[in-house]
Amino acid sequence: MYHPGCNFVNCTSAAIDEAVDIAKKADYVVLVMGLDQSLEREELDRSELGLPGMQESLITAIAQAASKPVILVLMCGGPVDVSFAKDNQNIGGILWVGYPGESGAAALAEIIFGEHNPGGRLPVTWYPKEFNKIPMTDMRMRPVSSAGYPGRTYRFYNGPKVYEFGYGLSYTSYSYGFSSVNQDKVHFMNLKANKETETDFVPSVAVSDIGSELCNNAIITVKVEVKNQGEMAGKHPVLLFLKHSSTMDEVPRKTLIGFKSVNLEAGENTHIAFDVKPCEHFTRANRNGSLVIDEGKYFLLVGDEEYPVTVFV
Repeated sequence: MYHPGCNFVNCTSAAIDEAVDIAKKADYVVLVMGLDQSLEREELDRSELGLPGMQESLITAIAQAASKPVILVLMCGGPVDVSFAKDNQNIGGILWVGYPGESGAAALAEIIFGEHNPGGRLPVTWYPKEFNKIPMTDMRMRPVSSAGYPGRTYRFYNGPKVYEFGYGLSYTSYSYGFSSVNQDKVHFMNLKANKETETDFVPSVAVSDIGSELCNNAIITVKVEVKNQGEMAGKHPVLLFLKHSSTMDEVPRKTLIGFKSVNLEAGENTHIAFDVKPCEHFTRANRNGSLVIDEGKYFLLVGDEEYPVTVFV
């Protein structure tokens, strides 16, 4: 059974009663909602981050009426604030499918019926509706906490999120562990240490002052164990992040420094190796635009696991 629900994608009018009647009769309900290129495309920016028109009301009403938790499929290129659906116990799953091609329907069916185990990760942060209060012309990456400016991108944004960069579920679960790290201390001693004008900034060393030999000696070899804890095989992207212990606005909250995909059968485990290069991965741009490495404690992050690494300058 099918019902369009909305008069058009902008959903200025919704046949909620008729759609609810169908939902009550169905064993399972799949709601395909979202946007299209009449609302977002090159040279056409959205002015708000919610679902258009009456889509939210339609989704909520059908989810309340359905006999089993519904599946919400979102077609959109950019993020939408679906906090109402994320927190709704009557919505059993949310699938973001972008704008699929001609095989998109078959791919979606394979996922819904469990013939394929999805393993995607969000490539952007999904901001809440309130984020549109920030002018589009204000493109500062770093937050300004004193002024209430939250910053932009997963590296600096410090406000609330609908879903964070790198988030994604599958039909199985995975566990991680750092099986080996060849060094947890990095020394850039006997080099000229810089200090920002603010007194609370930590000492740092300019990358331009570090020679290639010292950079190569500082490379950290990290091995991560990944295990499929579930009952279904899957292809899984493993994301390795780095963060500094500092919470200053100038310092990234975390940075993706490596990612690899693994294919694991149910119950299978494997090890992945990453080369972490401090002269590349530990750097940030200071206020003069120079790349520097800050002194202090860093953390390698994979899933909920973290491993400390200390830098001395």
